[in-house]
Amino acid sequence: MRLGDLLIRANLVREEDVAEALRRQAGNGGRLGDNLVAMGAIEQQALDGFLKRIPAEPADLAATKIDEIDLLSLLLRLIYTGRLETCRQFIDAIRLPYHIVAELVVMAVDRRLLRTLGMRSSENPIDMGYTLTDEGKRWTIDALEQLRYAGPAPVTLEEFTYQVSVQKLTNERVTFERIRAALGELTFDASLVEQCGPALNSGRAMLLYGPPGNGKTSFAHALGSVFSDVIYVPYAIIVEGQIIRFHDPSIHAAVSPTKLNDESEISFVRAEEYDARWVPCRRPFVATGGELTLEMLDLRYDATGHYYEAPLHLKALGGCFVIDDFGRQLASPTSLLNRWVVPLESRVDYLKLHTGKSFSVPFEELVIFSTNMEPEALMDPAFLRRLPYKIEVGAPSVDNYRRIFEKECARQGMTLPDDVFNAMVQRLKQEKGSELAAFQPKFIVDQVVATCRFMGQAPHFEPRFIEYALNNLRVKRRDA
Repeated sequence: MRLGDLLIRANLVREEDVAEALRRQAGNGGRLGDNLVAMGAIEQQALDGFLKRIPAEPADLAATKIDEIDLLSLLLRLIYTGRLETCRQFIDAIRLPYHIVAELVVMAVDRRLLRTLGMRSSENPIDMGYTLTDEGKRWTIDALEQLRYAGPAPVTLEEFTYQVSVQKLTNERVTFERIRAALGELTFDASLVEQCGPALNSGRAMLLYGPPGNGKTSFAHALGSVFSDVIYVPYAIIVEGQIIRFHDPSIHAAVSPTKLNDESEISFVRAEEYDARWVPCRRPFVATGGELTLEMLDLRYDATGHYYEAPLHLKALGGCFVIDDFGRQLASPTSLLNRWVVPLESRVDYLKLHTGKSFSVPFEELVIFSTNMEPEALMDPAFLRRLPYKIEVGAPSVDNYRRIFEKECARQGMTLPDDVFNAMVQRLKQEKGSELAAFQPKFIVDQVVATCRFMGQAPHFEPRFIEYALNNLRVKRRDA
C-alpha cells in the first residue's frame, strides 16, 4: 500500500487530493507528500507526524538487526515450502526489499544452496529464476526440523516496542461527537458518553457495571469503533532468537488500498518505502468472555513448529481489550486481577519463553471490564482503586425506553400507541416487579410479531399477545 492510500485511510487527505497530487507529480516530479503540501491538501506538520509513525524500510541487511544466517534460513524455508522460483516471489514471501533479498540470494548461491535458472518473463533481475540444489534441500530440511515458521521476516523486540510507543491510543483525541457517531442507532443517556470520554482519552482501564440486558457489551463494542487511526502491526517478532507470530487477520483488519491509478514507485520516508514486514490496519478490538483463562494471557508455544503465538492482549496493543461477563470466567476473578495488576499500573507486561527467559512488552491498550455482578464482590478495594473509571450502565429512563421501543417497532413496520406503551411499562414495573431494561423492547416486539405471524395476522399489539411476551420475560414463580 502506498502513501496516498495510507493518508486517505487516516482521513488526512481526500481521494481526489491524492489523484491531483499524482498528476502534479507526473508533470513536476518530487515526492507525493511534498506535492500534497504544495497543493494545501495537508499541513507539513501533519504530514511529518504521520510519516514518523510509518516503519521505515531497512536500508541494508545489517539494519534488520537479525542474524543473516537466520534470514537465509527463513528464505530457503519459504522457497522450499512455497515452491518459489523468482526474486519477485521471494520478496513477496519474506517481505524484505529487493536489495536485501538479492544479498541473501547471492549468499545462498555462493554456499551452493541455490543455483540460477536464468531469466523468466523479462530482462528485469527481479524475475531471475532459482532452484534449490541437492545440498540446499538437505540444508533446508534440517532447518525445518529446528524451526517450521515460514512467513514474512520478523521485526526485533526493540523495533516493536518503539512502534507501539509512537501509535498509542492516546495519540487520538476523542470527542463527544465521535462517541455519539460510534454509538450509531444505540440509545444511551448523554451522561454515559460524558463519563466514558475522559477514559478513552486517558487510555486507562474502565469498568462497566450494572444489571444485565442494558447494553454494556454493545456499548463496549461501539467504543472500539471510535478510533480511526491507521497503525502498523508486525507479521512476527523475534526475541532471543525465538519467533512469535503476531499478525492475526481475525483481529487486525488491514486497510484496503484505494483504486487510484498509481503505478509509480512513491517513497514514503525520504528515499525509503515503508517496511512491508508491518501491516497497516485499523486499531484492533479484542473481546473475550467466559472462555478466558490465565493460559490465554501467556505465549503459546508450538512444540511441533518451534515458534510462539502471541497472546490475545498482546495482539490488542494500540486498541481495545474487552473482558466481557467479568466474574464468570473459568479462572477466578482474583487470579485474573492479580495477572493484570502490574500491566495496568506500569503499562508494561512480562512474558516468558519456554527457555525460561523473561522479557517486557509495552501494555498500551484500553482495557474494559464489563460485568453484571457487584464490583465489590469481585474486586478488593486495592484493585478497584486501580480502575480510575467506573461507569454504571443502568436501566434506561422511560424516555429512552420509549425511543428504543419505537426503533424496534419501526423495524417491524409497527406503530406504538401511547396507551399500549404506558400499559406495558406499568405492568412490567408494578405487576411483574421488573425493572426496565434496554433488551426488553426488541424481545417484546419480536415475540408479538412471531405470534401474529403464527396466527396469520399483520403485526400489531394485541393485548393477549403482549401478555404472552411479558410472561416470557421471566419465569413465573409459584407461592411456597
